[in-house]
Amino acid sequence: MAKLSSIENNKRRMRLIKGKSASRAALKAVVTNKNTDFTDRMMAVHKLAEMPRNSSRVRYRNRCEVTGRPRGFYRYFKMSRISLREYASFGLLPGVTKASW
Repeated sequence: MAKLSSIENNKRRMRLIKGKSASRAALKAVVTNKNTDFTDRMMAVHKLAEMPRNSSRVRYRNRCEVTGRPRGFYRYFKMSRISLREYASFGLLPGVTKASW
């Protein structure tokens, strides 16, 4: 089990990302548009830099929903490899079977 503080920090980041995504997208559109005035683009860059760093999508870390483990994460199941194997062995994941050949 991961530390609760790191799990909560990650949840806080996701709330920030959802709240600020529209304004970040608008500012990025201004920055990437080559037809806008140079001063307007620099103002948009400055506003982007002033936004909280945790509102960036890159800062979010995929974590297992069962244990909070950050590594060995399967996006399809939203679980780590260890939890996935455990749940699949007990038959708690429908449609998942152990490979045999």
